[in-house]
Amino acid sequence: MDTAATAPPGTGAEGATAVVRGRTRLRVRAGVLRRPGADPYWLAFALFAVFTALSVCRYRRMATMSWDLGIFEQAIRAYAHFQAPIADLKGPGANILGDHFSPITALLGPVYRLFPGPVTLLVAQAALFALSAVPVTRVAARLLGRGRGLAIGVAYGVSWGLQRAVDFDFHEICFAVPLIAFSLEAVIRRRWYPALLWAVPLAFVKEDMGATVAAIGAVVWIRARRDPERGPRAVPLAVALMGFGIAVSALALGVVIPGLNGAGSYDYWDKVGSGGEQTGTIPFGTALRTLLWILLPTTGLLALRSPLLLAAVPTLGWRFLSHDDHYWGTDWHYSAVLMPVVLLALVDALDRVHDTRRPWLASYARQLPAAVCGGALALSSSMPLYGLTQGATYDKPPQARAVERLLDRIPDGATVEANVGPISRLTSRCRVLWVGATQDIRPDYIALQEPPERTERQVIEYAGQLHPGSSYTPLGSTSGYFVLKRG
Repeated sequence: MDTAATAPPGTGAEGATAVVRGRTRLRVRAGVLRRPGADPYWLAFALFAVFTALSVCRYRRMATMSWDLGIFEQAIRAYAHFQAPIADLKGPGANILGDHFSPITALLGPVYRLFPGPVTLLVAQAALFALSAVPVTRVAARLLGRGRGLAIGVAYGVSWGLQRAVDFDFHEICFAVPLIAFSLEAVIRRRWYPALLWAVPLAFVKEDMGATVAAIGAVVWIRARRDPERGPRAVPLAVALMGFGIAVSALALGVVIPGLNGAGSYDYWDKVGSGGEQTGTIPFGTALRTLLWILLPTTGLLALRSPLLLAAVPTLGWRFLSHDDHYWGTDWHYSAVLMPVVLLALVDALDRVHDTRRPWLASYARQLPAAVCGGALALSSSMPLYGLTQGATYDKPPQARAVERLLDRIPDGATVEANVGPISRLTSRCRVLWVGATQDIRPDYIALQEPPERTERQVIEYAGQLHPGSSYTPLGSTSGYFVLKRG
């Protein structure tokens, strides 16, 4: 075939050659994208898309579940403007570091400065959760083969713990999940220094994460001692990491938090151990169900054969010692940090049973990646991601539009007292205080989401109870939302 005949008119042989070269480059690039090494990144991209869709669609429907999104937006908004992380929702002038030690959230300050608003936090969280799938899938494929590795990656990406966390607005643990994943991937690959370095920032995610840092140090210590080549130099560093994690948690709990919250103590001591007024303990059945949810559908219990599971002990420990039943079960975001631990423990266990002399165990291990992947996908039919298959998820209800128009009547910079519903629509442009916790501040506006039976008159009376001597008049109401103006 004459290549010149296929060239664009007027280009001649040189033009035909350029076209052929261009097509060759495209084929090469397409081939690179289809290589097994690209699988973890394609999966992460897909997870980012679905996690973002889930979070943003929920936000558009005004289905915010708690005040956490507003609290973190206030703190990160302050970081973005180089100010102390004041979260007025925790109390007027409250420094968020006096509540939880989460300085790592300052990393979102520059992003928030460019794209201010709560959606920025939701998208950033989706990206961090999706990123954590890269090390899980990568090491699984490296040790188990492309197909089984991708099955493990999918099982991790749609695991119930991650889905619950994505569905729960924003939380600082979104930083912990990829850090744990990258650290434990390095442990499995016997890359001791990266394993230690990835674990260090965990201590700045939350005050309890220092114990997880120490646990990862213990895992490295256990595994490095069996590595005659690179292990001896890593062992003392692993011990140092254990001390570092404990020291940072101790300083956060005993010095930083009490010094910044004005109370001189850590507000959550009464939820763990035997102190405080709360005396409830986790029922045995609840503890067993939670453990089974963590280990059975995600790993078929095979993760119990891996020492990496030690990294889950601190989180399970404080949850099961607590008196607050919110920590016990499988709701909310508390299990997200356990998902990379258990899935990577499964990868480690599968790799370790290659040489087993038990035929039943070898057969079980071969089938397990497909089983946990299928199980995770099946469970998704009753999990938050299932909502993405329903058209109503993507629709913005007329009620939400009406509520937004009502809240838009509150001017920028106003001081607003609010409960959960209006918070995330106001924290990016107003000073927002939690209802009933304004201390001596008399807000310019009160914005409340109330039950259907609540009348405007009752809301006005409630405002009078909140602020005796002040007069609040209705600015408008719609779909159970009420806005009152002082004066």
